[in-house]
Amino acid sequence: MGELHLEVYTERIRREYGVEVEVGAPKVSYRESGTVAFEFNHTRKKQTGGSGQFGNIVGTISPMTDEDREEAEGSEMLFVDKVTGGRIPKNFIPAIEKGFRLMMEKGPVAGYPVVGLTVVLLDGKYHDVDSSDMAFMLTAQECFRQNFNRMKPVLLEPIMLMEIECPEEFQGSVVGQVASKRGIVASTETQNKVTTIICDVPLAETFGFSTDLRSQTQGQGSFSMELHKYSPVPSNIQIEIIAERKAELQPA
Repeated sequence: MGELHLEVYTERIRREYGVEVEVGAPKVSYRESGTVAFEFNHTRKKQTGGSGQFGNIVGTISPMTDEDREEAEGSEMLFVDKVTGGRIPKNFIPAIEKGFRLMMEKGPVAGYPVVGLTVVLLDGKYHDVDSSDMAFMLTAQECFRQNFNRMKPVLLEPIMLMEIECPEEFQGSVVGQVASKRGIVASTETQNKVTTIICDVPLAETFGFSTDLRSQTQGQGSFSMELHKYSPVPSNIQIEIIAERKAELQPA
């Protein structure tokens, strides 16, 4: 309901149970995604004595289209195998897909999951002795790691669909508060001197909003919200998030 309630409960935990409480801002679950397509032709060739590792893959990686999303059926990556003529044996194809999917769990930009990509495998080469599932999986991982920046990746942030109710006389100040939090008002409607405001607000900007709204509306305002979509983070804010994230991921 608000930060005050959290403060009351953390103080009770300290006082009644003698337990120290560490309090911080909630974490925002960002995502990473590419914005432009690129073609790849990646070879992994490693000789370590005995059988080595060899894999060559050729194809494209592009942002998902609406049609791709339907075909992916909820998955954040659509993998399409278009290799013909046995250029890569069929038993190695699942390992290539696995390599790409593993890399999408933790993106190269800031370590957040990667979403919304279509990988099309067009061609490749293999070696009778040195090719294996592991070799092709590592080839795909190397390809992704070394080339993802060519997609001009961006961070995506969760955008919340927020519904605010407040007395009519406070509508102007509340709309101004929404705008100050990078929010976009979709509609306003007033009935019986109560205004309902529907808007999109980045999740990162909603922390503390409960307290702000109550202070602006003499305690009469309320709101609810749910996840609406993910949208690109503004470039200046993205730089700050990446810097903070890298500092957070560095070993102590």
